[in-house]
Amino acid sequence: MTPKSARKTRTAGSTDEYSASDIQVLGAREAIRRRPGMYIGSTDARGLHHLIYEIVYNSVDEAMAGYCDKISVVIHEDNSVSVEDNGRGIPVDMHPTTKRSALETVMTVLHAGAKFAGKIYQVSGGLHGVGASVVNALSSQCIVDVRLDGKIYHQEFKQGIPQGEVTIIGEGDGTGTTTTFLADEEIFGNAKYDFNTVKERIREITYLNRGLEIFLRDERSDNELSFYFEGGITSFVRHLNRTRTLRHPQPIYINKSINSTIVEAALQYNDGFSENTCSFANCVNTVDGGSHLTGFRSALTRALNDYARKNKFLKEDDPNLTGEDVREGLTAVISVKIGEPQFEGQTKAKLGNPEVKGHVESVVGEGLSLYFEEHPDDVKKIIDKCLLSAKAREAARRARDLIVRKSSLDTGTLPGKLADCSEKDPTLCEIYIVEGPSAGGSAKEGRERRFQAILPLRGKILNVEKAPPDKMLSNEEIRAIIAALGAGIDEDFDLARLRYHKVIIMADADVDGAHIRTLLLTFFFRHMPDLVHNGHLYIAMPPLYRITASKYEKWVYTDDEKDEILKELKGSKRVNMQRYKGLGEMNSGQLWETTMDPTTRTLLQVSVEDAARADQTFSTLMGEEVLPRKTFIQTHAKSVRNLDI
Repeated sequence: MTPKSARKTRTAGSTDEYSASDIQVLGAREAIRRRPGMYIGSTDARGLHHLIYEIVYNSVDEAMAGYCDKISVVIHEDNSVSVEDNGRGIPVDMHPTTKRSALETVMTVLHAGAKFAGKIYQVSGGLHGVGASVVNALSSQCIVDVRLDGKIYHQEFKQGIPQGEVTIIGEGDGTGTTTTFLADEEIFGNAKYDFNTVKERIREITYLNRGLEIFLRDERSDNELSFYFEGGITSFVRHLNRTRTLRHPQPIYINKSINSTIVEAALQYNDGFSENTCSFANCVNTVDGGSHLTGFRSALTRALNDYARKNKFLKEDDPNLTGEDVREGLTAVISVKIGEPQFEGQTKAKLGNPEVKGHVESVVGEGLSLYFEEHPDDVKKIIDKCLLSAKAREAARRARDLIVRKSSLDTGTLPGKLADCSEKDPTLCEIYIVEGPSAGGSAKEGRERRFQAILPLRGKILNVEKAPPDKMLSNEEIRAIIAALGAGIDEDFDLARLRYHKVIIMADADVDGAHIRTLLLTFFFRHMPDLVHNGHLYIAMPPLYRITASKYEKWVYTDDEKDEILKELKGSKRVNMQRYKGLGEMNSGQLWETTMDPTTRTLLQVSVEDAARADQTFSTLMGEEVLPRKTFIQTHAKSVRNLDI
């Protein structure tokens, strides 16, 4: 409430009158450009990539309707993008309501499309009649060419404004649409497309549409790939599991329509300890899950419990397997295609249709029961793993409860090695997880005690990718991290209890430091994913060099920067360069100045744009299989920077 002393007293004739004339009505184009985040989520690299996906989704809609089997995506040297398909082509005749061509209507009017009545598209993805007009409005230039009736129809736009009517520019074979757009730098700055990010999304889309071929080319680097998967999401699961030791050789595949909902699921178990389930609705990656994922998980848990009871794997007095038990080591893809999807949020992160839960639960439950009866050897291996998971879970629960009790703020018990800060507001607090007692000592001396806490680690933490939960929770260093952060772990993790809103990994700039960072990142990604997804995890960037010459002093963070400075100082007398391999080589003042002072330090915020890709990377680098790790290292060796061996 507003204090009385701060309230205004209105008087006749005051200048702050509020009337209808003060209400501003924005047109569709102005609204999109004024608030782009409402339509594409953000204006950073993630939002930029979303532009490509929206145009591709329109072509995929043609594929799902059975009229398109080839799509081409080209990233040009000037950062513009062309998307071409061999679908039916956007109509160019006059629209009865707008009195403009259908092409111009689709490209400029919000909620104009063939996705609403259900006559043209039974299922569709994207932003439902918003996607093309949003991309157009956020592009400095957009060109659409339609092949239709033996002709090529052409129209150009700038920032969503038509630059003329639809014109015929030539003759063309077949049908289809080509959209070329250049994202507006006024909106996106100088953000550039990342080929690997686009590649992984295109790969997903192709997996989800069996028989569809998508060609991807990047003219900037001359990279090109073609995707076609006859096996559909079964091939997707094989791809996700390719670096893991499998429990059964072939993925379980389920496909059935129920009440106009098409349900597809593929799943396969491996010997790992993490779950990797990807969910999609109308080819849109629902990263936050939703009703289809809930239905899938419920069906899986029930089907395995029913089979285990029926075949005496579980005795009468044994408790049921939990969802956590049956999902350990699971890799799965669940895809639904429905006529009227209800997404939560404009960028479709979560599916909300309540009826879909029942549809998926019914189809998956029936499919699993049939598969289990026909493949008893496979299901025995799966249930054996679930039973081992249940035992480990119970041991882990006891260990977790002990950690939570010990770390309770009410008891005041925190890890003895933790040097806490005095600030009590978590939003103002940060904790440095530091490699080694020497660096930990310097950090404790150099920190700002009011808001910076220090937790030194003794050596390398356990590789959680290879360890069951009970063994992980018996590791002293991991227990110290959990207790210090105070937010719990796994399904008990609660951001509201997080004691520091910046969790910063600070390790040496050498091979051992890189290994420790990877071990910690693996732990946080697997067991505290909300810490990552909500932007609370950071990596400190200590300097690599200290260069001095007479009165000149410069801390240098990259080899490229070092080379440039040495060129500038060429000819100067007494140029000294010191290479810092470890944090312990710096005194407390130097560590504060270079790595911990908020006004001068460099922090890298850890984020995950593609959970499936991140899962694959952690499995490759930290898992049991040696060959995939060797291949990864050989492939990426030349792109490694600032690595001291």
